[in-house]
Order: sequence, then C-alpha cells, then structure tokens
Amino acid sequence: MIPFDNSYARLPQGFFARVAPTPVAAPRLLALNEPLADRLGLDSNWLAGPEGLAMLAGNAVPDGAEPIAQAYAGHQFGGFVPQLGDGRAVLLGEVVAPDGARFDIQLKGSGPTPFSRRGDGRAWMGPVLREYIVSEFMHAMGVPTTRALAAVATGETVWRESALPGAVLTRVAASHIRVGTFQFFAVRDKTDALAALTDHVIARHYPTANGPLSLLDHVVARQAETIAHWMALGFIHGVMNTDNMAISGETIDYGPCAFMDAYHPDTVFSSIDRAGRYAWAQQPQIAVWNLAQLATCLIPLMGERDAAIDAATKSVHSFAPLYQAAWRRRFGEKLGLTEAADAQPLAERLLTLMAQQRADFTRVFAGLADGAARDEFTDRAPFDAWAADWQARNPDPALMRHANPLRIPRNHRIEEAIAAAVAGNLDPFRRLFDAATHPREGRPGWEDLAAAPRSEQIVHQTFCGT
Repeated sequence: MIPFDNSYARLPQGFFARVAPTPVAAPRLLALNEPLADRLGLDSNWLAGPEGLAMLAGNAVPDGAEPIAQAYAGHQFGGFVPQLGDGRAVLLGEVVAPDGARFDIQLKGSGPTPFSRRGDGRAWMGPVLREYIVSEFMHAMGVPTTRALAAVATGETVWRESALPGAVLTRVAASHIRVGTFQFFAVRDKTDALAALTDHVIARHYPTANGPLSLLDHVVARQAETIAHWMALGFIHGVMNTDNMAISGETIDYGPCAFMDAYHPDTVFSSIDRAGRYAWAQQPQIAVWNLAQLATCLIPLMGERDAAIDAATKSVHSFAPLYQAAWRRRFGEKLGLTEAADAQPLAERLLTLMAQQRADFTRVFAGLADGAARDEFTDRAPFDAWAADWQARNPDPALMRHANPLRIPRNHRIEEAIAAAVAGNLDPFRRLFDAATHPREGRPGWEDLAAAPRSEQIVHQTFCGT
C-alpha cells in the first residue's frame, strides 16, 4: 500500500481537474526501479505484484490516491497558449518518504483528461523507455531531475504515424508545478489563486523564502545550477517551453532530449525545433527568458508595481552571474581544476578546438584522466598545445573521473534498445539502463556503449513522441 498525502489536491478549485486514469487491456511490467521504490519507502514486491501492477498501469486507483490532471499554460517556442495542462498524465497523489521529503507519483500516458485537446492521452513504448533511461542517468550524475519508478506495457496499440505498442511511465517528482502553472492564473488575473500557489510552492520547495520576490530569487538560483549541469554533460533538453520548466529546479519532460556526440554549440536534435531556439548553447538564455515569464506572473503579488518590476528584473538578471559561477565550477571539475580563474579560459579553448574538429564531447572529457582525449582529435598539435597549459595547472584525476561520465545514453543506443523492446527483447534496454545508471564505472563488456556512433549510426533527429 502507498501512504498518500495529497497537498496539491487540497488547493482551490481550478488548479486541476479530478480524473481517473483510463484502464488498459493487458498490463505487463517492463521495468521497476527498486532503488527508487526504497527511497520512497514503498514495497517493491507489492509494486511488482498484481495490485501494484494494476496501479502502475492505471487499472486501479489505490486507497488514499486522489487522481488529478493539473492545469497550466505555457509559452511553446515563444508563442503563448493560455490553457495546456496534463493532457496525457494523471497525478495519483503524493507520498512522504522516510526522510520527510515529499514526492508526486504521476502516471504518464494514462489516457485522456479534460486538457487533452483531442489527443488520446496515451504514450507509446519508445518515449517511455527513453525517459526511463535518460532521467535515471541524470540522477546518477547528480542532476536535479524527475525520476522513473516503473514502465508498463499496456497491451494496446497507440496510433501515431503508424501502429505502436502503448506504455505508461510512472514518474516521480518533487512536484509537477511549472512556470506555466503560474502563467495559467496570471493570464486570467486570478491574484488569489496566484497567492495560494505561491504559498504552496514556498511551503513545499523553498521554506526559507519570505514572499514572492524571495521565491523568485530561489527559483532563479536553482535553475542556474540545473542548466549549468546540463551544459556540462552535453545535454540538450529540446523543448524548453515554460510549461516544461519545473519550479523545483528539476529537469522535467524528457521528450526530444538528446546528448551530443560530436561537439558543436549550435547542436539541435528536436524535430520540432526547426529554428534552433533550444540548441545546446541557447539553453541558458532560454532559461532567463522563461524566468522572466515567472517574474511577470509574480509582480502583482509584490506590492507597488514600479518597485516590483525593478526588484523582479534584478532577480532575473541575477541568473547570469549565478550560472557563470556554476558553469566555471562544473567545467573546472571536468578539467580536474578547482580554481575558477584557471578553469574558464582553458575550458573555452578546449571547446573551441572540439567544435573545430567535431570531437566527441563525452569521450574528450572522459579521456582527460587517462590520456585518451588526444585520440579524439584528427589534428593533434592544437590539442597538445592546449594540454601543456592544462597540465601545468596540476589537474586532479579523481575530480575528473567523478565529473565526467565514461558513457552517456547515446541516441543510437537508445533507439536500438527501443527497437529491440518493441520486438519483444528487453535485454538491450536492461543492459543500457544498467550502464547508464553506473556512468563512472569502467565495467568490462560495456566498452561498446562508450563508443561514438559510426557514421551510419548517427541520430540526427529526436521526436517528442506525443
């Protein structure tokens, strides 16, 4: 059983719609994250049993759950949509872990809701397995992120451009409150609801904050850390809409996400990001843009308008120095350096060389600790000159090995695992998941998972899967 305590469902009418998940035909457990279950204080054996499977599939609502679909708005590629909401997800409820931390348990792909906008509310197996692998890799690397508790095949067909096997992901998050949640009420001039949401977020995520401006300061600081960590891993979210920016600072909504192979700052994978709005190098600027939208929502709660605008603007502008400090620290660790003054120019020089020669992002940084990085460059003289300056700073190999994964969930390996799973073979998925969740371990037999893709294996586009 799950001891639910559903604080969001106690908020006023209009924050959500009460809706139960839609049952599926023949649920089958694809994956269960037992370490995460333990973190939540849940019984893995119960979750894997008939009652747990029924809950994870959406076929049964357990005692204490209050299933809801959350309302929110959002800027999507810069265009504002006043009503979005959970169109294919149901928040079953919240649990309080043994250490007192509160988590949402949400079913993604659980059927239509009042926010589905004519969609079927379902997910197919590919995006479910992608999010399962990538979110748990991010957690293993210390990135603030939502997590995957379970993946369940539904036994039903989902129609996109073709017939695909359906699945449901059980997603765990500190909360699912987004910048778009604030926008939903701000655009409707519902100041009372904004105040209630602000109080809820402060109590849940930032108990040391003392009002809306202080809340904004906290969110800005946390997002600066998260985005810097993305950049240090070569991660590209792909769809940084305001409805996909979590107030908690967690990475949320792994749709067309991807990790760079060959490095270039303008890299884009998302099939729907045709103008490169959310390219790797654009992510910090987009974070500022999104935070400015949050600030706009909070201004009516801050007192006299002109003073509020000035204070909110100053808060949003604080992102840049916070992010730059986090970036220097992250890339300094990747280079084995603790002095930020040394780290930034060296990191920028190395990235320039990598972009010029399309060197592999992960393999270059992973190879610094053992001398293999040089092999990633076709013209090695410029790297040798850089390396001489770097070695003069006495880099720490242990620091590098902690900061740099030996392997990432490479796009072509994810697609191979998905194709095999669709054909009924989960072994590649399990192997890739095991390697992705132990990203610093040089375990024999995983060498191929650290290799860069051959030309015919390169993935040029990723898809959101909705």
